[in-house]
Amino acid sequence: MSNLASKTSSLAAKSSQPEQPAKGSERLDPAAAAVSPNVGRTSTIAIIDTHRFSRECLLRVLSDDSSAVVSAFSSIDQWFNDPQLASTALIILCQYGRSHEEALAEVHRLTDLSSQIGTCAIVVLSNNEDPDLIVKMLGKSVRGYIPTSLSIPIVIQAIGLARAGGVYVPASSLLAAHYRTSEEPTAPAKTTNNIFTARQAAVVDALRRGKANKIIAYELKMRESTVKVHVRNIMKKLHATNRTEVAYMANRLLNGEELAS
Repeated sequence: MSNLASKTSSLAAKSSQPEQPAKGSERLDPAAAAVSPNVGRTSTIAIIDTHRFSRECLLRVLSDDSSAVVSAFSSIDQWFNDPQLASTALIILCQYGRSHEEALAEVHRLTDLSSQIGTCAIVVLSNNEDPDLIVKMLGKSVRGYIPTSLSIPIVIQAIGLARAGGVYVPASSLLAAHYRTSEEPTAPAKTTNNIFTARQAAVVDALRRGKANKIIAYELKMRESTVKVHVRNIMKKLHATNRTEVAYMANRLLNGEELAS
């Protein structure tokens, strides 16, 4: 009986203690910003994303790989009203499906607000890879422009570069901007005849300009799945392994250079 009484009292004592959250779990208030559990750190990375799923995914990825506190917000206003605003060292602004005007206006507003708290770098994460837009973004002192087509490890490294004071720009966009010419959109069909069909030539021209599949599909009025098929066939014809190589080889063809067979 004494043993039974001892066990009963022990269980009662344990049940009276407050329950501790499981390791790695987080309590998310839908009305509040999400914050990583890295409480011993000083500088803050602020994620601003209107989409909750992508916002929380990026929060978890960066919380595991960053040496800073990572917070996530659903809007610029929510970030600007955060009590820990002054500790923000880097802002990651996620832009999906924005027009050029909307994207630039959003960055302009964020730049104005961030200047009120001192030195604060801004990185844009976007599905728009148009070199013209990227150049304009860099003109607004954006520290990096990261396409959503990149892998997570590269995104993390690009963010790390921006935190260290560098500037990240996708290589495909640099190539497209460097080799941009004043030819008409149909020029690739002229200079690369016997290699591509007319539709493939139009896709090649868009790839040279660093455009994403969704943008190409919209501009050429075709399905995104059709664009992907064209890209695969173009890569086979050029013996290219990625989109950057396609842009590079297409520019060589436009300059009258011969490609190795």
